[in-house]
Amino acid sequence: MQRRRFLQQSAGSAVLSLLAGPQLFARQDTPYTLKEVRRGVGIFSEKGGTIAHLATKEGIVVVDSQFPEQSQHLIEQLKKQSDRPFKYLINTHHHGDHTGGNVAYKGLVEHVVAHQNSLKNQTIVAKRNQSEEKQLYPDTTFTDRWQVKVGPERIRAYYFGEGHTNGDSVIHFENANVAHLGDLLFKGRYPAVDRTAGASIKHWVTVLDQVEKTFDKDTIFIFGHAFDPQAVTGDRSEIGTFRGYLEKLLTFVGSEIKAGKSKDDVLKATAIPGVTDVKGDGLSRNLQTAYEELTEA
Repeated sequence: MQRRRFLQQSAGSAVLSLLAGPQLFARQDTPYTLKEVRRGVGIFSEKGGTIAHLATKEGIVVVDSQFPEQSQHLIEQLKKQSDRPFKYLINTHHHGDHTGGNVAYKGLVEHVVAHQNSLKNQTIVAKRNQSEEKQLYPDTTFTDRWQVKVGPERIRAYYFGEGHTNGDSVIHFENANVAHLGDLLFKGRYPAVDRTAGASIKHWVTVLDQVEKTFDKDTIFIFGHAFDPQAVTGDRSEIGTFRGYLEKLLTFVGSEIKAGKSKDDVLKATAIPGVTDVKGDGLSRNLQTAYEELTEA
C-alpha cells in the first residue's frame, strides 16, 4: 500500500512538472523563483531587480542580470531548457542590481544591449568604484529605439527620457505583449531617484505618460521592484498609481516650499497627503530629492 501511494504521488508530481513547464518549475529549496508571464516570457527573482527571459529555437534573450551568483543560477536553469546560444542580454539601466551579473555572461552571450546613457553611467560608476574588472559593458547601444527579432519574437527597446536615471529603457516582447519597465516603476514602495545619474521626478511623470500611450490595455508589465516580492508584474493601472505618487510628492513638496518651509522642515514629514499605498523606508530620501529638484537654479 505504501509503495502504491508513493508511485501515485510520484506520478502526480511528474504530471504537475510537465504541466508547469520548465519556466514555472523551481525546486522548493532554491533561493530563487522562476515564473512564466506569457507566451514563453518568464521572470526570475532572487536578489536585485527583476529579470525577464525568453528561450526560442534561435536563441535566448535575458533582460537585466542582478548579481553574478544570481545570474549563474538563471543561466543554469536556462541551459536546462535550451541548448540554443545566448543571443542578447539587455540592461534596462546601469544600477548594480540590474547589471552586476552581466559578467556572468562573459564569453557566453553574443551581445549586451543598453541605452547609450546607461553605458556611460555604468562606466562612470565602475571607474569610481575601481570595479571595471567586474563589468561586462554593453557593446550595442541606442538613442531612442532599438529592435531585434529572435525566433518568432520581436523585441523593441524604448527610451522616453530621464526618469529613475537618464538611461532607463522599456523592453517590449511584442508578440507576448510583455514589457519590462525596469526601475521606472516601483510597486507599493518608495522609489530610488538617482539624481547623480540624471534622474528627474518631473520628467519621470512624462515618461510614464508615454508608457501608457505606447502600450495597450492587454500589456503585462514587469516591474523592477515591489514591496511584495511576488507582485512584480501587473497591468497598466499600476502605471497610473505610481505616477500619482510622483505627482503627489511634487505637489506636497512644492506647497511646502511655497509656504516658506526649509529642507529640514520638509524632511520632518511622515506622510504625503493622499498617499496610502506606498510602504517601506525611503520617504525622507524622496522628499529630499523632490526639494532639491524643485529648488535648483
